[in-house]
Amino acid sequence: MIGVVEAFSPSYARARTQFLEAAAAADLAIESHAHPLQGRDGEDLAMDVARDGPADADRLLIVSSACHGVEGYCGSGVQVFALRDQEWRDKARAAGVAVLYIHALNPYGFSHIRRVTHENVDLNRNFQDFSRPLPVNEAYREVHPLLLPEQWPPPPENAQAVAAFIAERGEAAWQAAISRGQHEFPDGLFFGGTAPTWSNRTLRPVLRAHGAKASRIAWIDLHTGLGPSGHGERIYAGRDDDAAVARARDWWAGGGATPVTSIYDGSSTSAFLTGLMWSAIYDECPHAEYTGIAMEYGTVPVLEVMQALRAEQWLNLHPGAPADLAARIKAQMLAAFYTDTDAWKGQIISQARQSLFQAVDGLSR
Repeated sequence: MIGVVEAFSPSYARARTQFLEAAAAADLAIESHAHPLQGRDGEDLAMDVARDGPADADRLLIVSSACHGVEGYCGSGVQVFALRDQEWRDKARAAGVAVLYIHALNPYGFSHIRRVTHENVDLNRNFQDFSRPLPVNEAYREVHPLLLPEQWPPPPENAQAVAAFIAERGEAAWQAAISRGQHEFPDGLFFGGTAPTWSNRTLRPVLRAHGAKASRIAWIDLHTGLGPSGHGERIYAGRDDDAAVARARDWWAGGGATPVTSIYDGSSTSAFLTGLMWSAIYDECPHAEYTGIAMEYGTVPVLEVMQALRAEQWLNLHPGAPADLAARIKAQMLAAFYTDTDAWKGQIISQARQSLFQAVDGLSR
């Protein structure tokens, strides 16, 4: 078994190498779906897929990372550790559960320390029916002029306007207005796009092919950036269906020790969202009973996360910014979604491992 700290990597390129090496050491076949662009260091980018278990397994657990690029620093570490964890692999195999690891759903964002795709799209707001009118986020329309001032750091009048909004409406309203997703401002934050992204189009056939034989599918999608530092919130990830929510809570709540929250009842730190990635499983594997969670690990306070996102988006719109400012913004962005300490990494792995074992037990019931 690999050490906890060693499972995490300082770059996308290293993370990808670690994942591919771990899959190869486990004697697993690897599918690599090449991204059309290169990484920040000129490296190749790809969505890499490894399946641990037979192709005709009736029960399938999906474990995915880097839906929001930079969050892959955490998610990849979990996947690498799991692939090197013989006790975990034996547990899944004995239960007849195949495990599908999808590494770097958004490799471009992972490599470039961005949350969004190369299309500047939030992948987890991009799974809409684009043949129909897209959701309108009225609250985002109001805050958009405040988010990206002409200069960074923001001038005093901008900072005062933001502070006034938060004082009047509250932190939760600020977070919800920004993070719910929007489809009107391509240069803005949490843009859901107006068409399916490369990652969306690439993921769907992967789900379709690997889920074809499964009658029961579980999904743990790894995220960071919300909640107390190091705490892994299990957020129900599926349709607003009482039976599916109850099933997720039966599997992952640990008798109340590890509660499963929901965006539908207001119990989650996440705002109510649309266009979420898990909706693809209903499209591509309609024959299967589906149960999923997003594992959301806390890093820094939410206002700091929002400020980091504003800064990084400003930098993307101002590529000629001074190098020292650009470096500070990227460091701030990474710190908002990845805590590079041994203690934090230990918390991540222990909670992820618990959720993996819980998923196999749930699928086996």
